[in-house]
Amino acid sequence: MASSTVCFVLQLIFVTLAFIDANGQLKVDYYSKSCPNLQYTVKTVVNQVMSVAPTLGAPLLRMHFHDCFVRGCDGSILLESPSKKAEKDAFPNLSLRGFQVIDQVKTAVEKVCPGVVSCADILALVSRDVTAALKGPYWDVEFGRRDGKVSILDEALNNLLPAFANITTLKLGFKEKGLSTKDLVVLSGAHTIGNSFCSSFNDRLYNFTGKGIENDSDPTLDPNYVVELKKKCKFGGENVLVEMDPGSFQTFDGSYYTQVIKRRGLFQSDSALLDDNETKAYVKLQALSPPGYSSTFFKDFGDSMINMGRIGVLTGTQGEIRRVCTKVNY
Repeated sequence: MASSTVCFVLQLIFVTLAFIDANGQLKVDYYSKSCPNLQYTVKTVVNQVMSVAPTLGAPLLRMHFHDCFVRGCDGSILLESPSKKAEKDAFPNLSLRGFQVIDQVKTAVEKVCPGVVSCADILALVSRDVTAALKGPYWDVEFGRRDGKVSILDEALNNLLPAFANITTLKLGFKEKGLSTKDLVVLSGAHTIGNSFCSSFNDRLYNFTGKGIENDSDPTLDPNYVVELKKKCKFGGENVLVEMDPGSFQTFDGSYYTQVIKRRGLFQSDSALLDDNETKAYVKLQALSPPGYSSTFFKDFGDSMINMGRIGVLTGTQGEIRRVCTKVNY
């Protein structure tokens, strides 16, 4: 028993040190010599796309999140499966858009630096650039990730947090990835941009208790907001899009927190931020900032994106540098 305990402890220490070492290999200047024009190349493509299709900003930002929460930030969300059993085929990822933008960026990068930059690093950089393009924060992206070779649908189902998650589930999910409660409430602020299908929250309007009773709406939602949402999302109208931050869904700002404090958070996971002292305090702090501006949110968001970008990264000789983001090298 004693020897097995010692082995377990040593194994735990080894895994922890490996994780710390991997994170330590991520550097802002990782490509300064091997691909000095990387950031200019990516920004050029992103700005061209965003100038004509700004609604792609939110799903491209969310793509990085969905990648990191499954197997770590290894670009596995981009891999395609002939049998439709990869991460991107899982239900939570079916609403993601912009994969063609990642391919476009990868093609441009390969022209200037062939075989050097990973798809995982491209995802991290694109998420920063689309955020900045929507008047959001700018942060120094760390690089050095390598691409994974495995992508499994069920792992996406098991690791991605659902829109109906309560605060306990949310905090635990972030903790398991090495992220803090502050990271949770800060990264939730990404809901200040983008749209959602009614199917993601329709139960909050029509069948919250699951008992099929009349007027069965989520009592934590502002009743007036329920009326507004029902006008857009008819019963059974699953494929209609609704702005997540009404009136500001194409501008990255702190107004999301104003919506949440008014009990107008679109998802249960948004409303859940009011059920914890720490997350509620942060929501209040940002909601009391001047409209459309937050003195701390932008910096906090950049810091939390850096933290998220370190989850389970492959570095050194691990993984590979994919030539094409949709498939492993042969």
